[in-house]
Amino acid sequence: MNAGTQAAPLPRRGAARPRAGLAAALLHRLSGIALALFLPMHFIALGTALQGADRLESFLGLTHNGFVRTAEWGLVSALALHLVLGLRVLAIEWFATRERTALMVSLCVAAALAVGLLFLLGGA
Repeated sequence: MNAGTQAAPLPRRGAARPRAGLAAALLHRLSGIALALFLPMHFIALGTALQGADRLESFLGLTHNGFVRTAEWGLVSALALHLVLGLRVLAIEWFATRERTALMVSLCVAAALAVGLLFLLGGA
């Protein structure tokens, strides 16, 4: 090497791969939006409960179809995903540890899907 030339810096390990932290932040926000979109339907259900048991039963009768059951599974999975990704953020902020982001995000998604699967298998 000549004195005037410098070696090119080595690329960072994993620099070409999508960032897991960005994926985690995106999933956390999307699950939060899904939960926020659910709130009006939840308030409608609570309002019908205040109008009497018959009104609540008629409202809940609408929920016994495949689309609504799939949406319930998605909602439970979104809630679990939002919870575990939020706990991940808290752990990053509170503890002086360095995480393996891709591994942690994968574990968070796996935990959320496991909760969703338990919901489906529970027959709720």
